Amino acid sequence: MGKRSVIWGVIIALVFLSIPVDAKVVWKFGHLANEQHIWHRTALKFAELVKQKTNGEIEIAIYPNEQLGKEIENLNMIQAGTAELTISGESMQNWAPKAALIAVPYAFRSIDHMVKALTGEIGQEIAKEITEKIGVIPIIYHIRAPRNLTSNKPVYKPEDVKGLRLRLPNVPLFVEAWKAVGAIPVVMAFSEVFTALQQGVIDAQENPYDLIYSASFYEVQKYVNETEHVIGWVWTVLGKKQFESLPKEQQKAVLEAAQEAQKYADSLFYQEIPPIKQKLIEKGMTINSNVDKPAFQKIMSQAVEKVLKPEQADLYRRIQEVK
Repeated sequence: MGKRSVIWGVIIALVFLSIPVDAKVVWKFGHLANEQHIWHRTALKFAELVKQKTNGEIEIAIYPNEQLGKEIENLNMIQAGTAELTISGESMQNWAPKAALIAVPYAFRSIDHMVKALTGEIGQEIAKEITEKIGVIPIIYHIRAPRNLTSNKPVYKPEDVKGLRLRLPNVPLFVEAWKAVGAIPVVMAFSEVFTALQQGVIDAQENPYDLIYSASFYEVQKYVNETEHVIGWVWTVLGKKQFESLPKEQQKAVLEAAQEAQKYADSLFYQEIPPIKQKLIEKGMTINSNVDKPAFQKIMSQAVEKVLKPEQADLYRRIQEVK
């Protein structure tokens, strides 16, 4: 019996030794931008830093171009535990009302004004509600260039927008603001916009210069009208449960990677966004800088103030007070 026990012990040990032990964690990171966009390149940098700082124990698989699903679907997947990261902004107001302030028409006077609010108490307050109500932790912010209206005719004043079929993301404040100036809002996923413009399903869309360029909208739109109606940001968000399931050392490594990726994201923005305007001109687009922004601001601000909930209105007021 003794020899048999030893033999069986050896056999069992060999069996277990033959089973590969894989302690590696693989996270899924889906987002809407394409491979050339600075959001995607920042995601790659973050993944590289996480892998390095965790000695390969955490790997991040990145899926651009809505390969994992649309923005809201990605957030749902994180909540369900079938993905870990995405990039999201004002769409998160569907759960967390204060997230609407990430992109309110004419709320921020400039990018500097926006960054001060974002990195101060206001940004912390919005992030806290997002974590509590959605279950995701904002870990990297991406400054966005101002949103501008693209079209096949020049737009100088609100009257020029009347009847324009305008694609908008699923953001109620955007819809109300553009309705107020006479547009016909068409809520649509970003991945569908190019084809819809090409086929004439919609007449116009609005986005920052970088997304106009990376999505090749210059092939289907003639004008960039500098309405600059929204200055805001988006966040890379990480599932709270997924983060908290990590050992403390790995949590620390992920946060350190996020801090370094933040610096990388900022450097890309300030280096690469300004030249994109010239690139669009070279692609044949006409930049219309003669937009009556005060007229758009007056109408849109009035429309927005009417639909803001009390907690949103309080934040909106406090944003105006940031110096």
